Amino acid sequence: MALTLLFYLQESFAASNERNQIVKWLFYLCKCTIVTRETHQVNAPSTPIINTTIVKAVVGILRNTKGEILIAERRQDQFMGGYWELPGGKIKAGESNEASLARELKEELGVEISASNLMHTMCHQYPNKTVYLWIYAIDHFDGKARGVEGQNIVWCPTEKLNDFNLLPTMKAIIHKICLPNHYWITPENESEDVLLEQLRAHINSGSELVQLRAKTVLDLPFVECFYQTCQDANVKLILNTIDKTFREPCDGWHLTTQELLSLSERPCADDKLLGASTHNIEEVEYAEIIDADYISIAPVELTKSHPNTLPLGWDKAKELVEISNLPVYLLGGMSLQNLQRAYSINAQGIAGISTI
Repeated sequence: MALTLLFYLQESFAASNERNQIVKWLFYLCKCTIVTRETHQVNAPSTPIINTTIVKAVVGILRNTKGEILIAERRQDQFMGGYWELPGGKIKAGESNEASLARELKEELGVEISASNLMHTMCHQYPNKTVYLWIYAIDHFDGKARGVEGQNIVWCPTEKLNDFNLLPTMKAIIHKICLPNHYWITPENESEDVLLEQLRAHINSGSELVQLRAKTVLDLPFVECFYQTCQDANVKLILNTIDKTFREPCDGWHLTTQELLSLSERPCADDKLLGASTHNIEEVEYAEIIDADYISIAPVELTKSHPNTLPLGWDKAKELVEISNLPVYLLGGMSLQNLQRAYSINAQGIAGISTI
């Protein structure tokens, strides 16, 4: 009921700062994901939403030798029948997450898992049901997967997942699966030739995602050239420039915090990536309201570019990662040496300018 009211208000209110602030705080008050910082456990809300069933479940991400991901179609006699999902199911009383995952995949697919790791946690509110999910990457399994319970299963390339009628929770999971573990942000005050030279160097070093950031207007021919260079190398380009029209040639956009809080809905098509800069719980939550695909959190550590800015620190970063349903990149003093630590708090990865 509370979240239904929230989304009604989101659609009804004009995009004024005052009204956006009201929506933002309503979402914060209604939010139902609370995660204990020590165990990565998603707990039931302290004030449950009225007439809502609480469901706790685990799902597994299985890949074959081609890198394809296994998805299964829910039977018509099930809740959300006909939708496609990752395999898994409800956690039984007294059962650990890992034991539940092993049991469910054995019952559904006839496979035995021998290695898995927690990749993401999230919460999704249906009209009368709140689902808490623990998403595991299955590192190794034995047996040939089949639809033991009569369900249809498919090994699907990641780029084709959106061709299926997926459960609402799958969007964030797909981004968690498909987004890389780091991305490069272009520096300020460099010439166009230098930026293109640096882009090619990052492409050669294996970058898969690049953010072109500028606080001044960029010439369209340069943006087109930059984008074409990315496309030729199968690298995605995110624009973080002033005066966004959301029609620029790119694979998506990154919102500043001010831009994020000025919006009342997603400003671009679903087939484009949308990221947002966040620094606190309210901004993290609001990114979900406008249907962003990922967020960045900054600054985690002290930076040379902003020596007087107090960093969040790793404990606070961990708290924000656990609150978010979206993939999270850590910024501020990050280098590739910080990647394993970012993984340890379930962040998607890291981003930076000079050290990435």
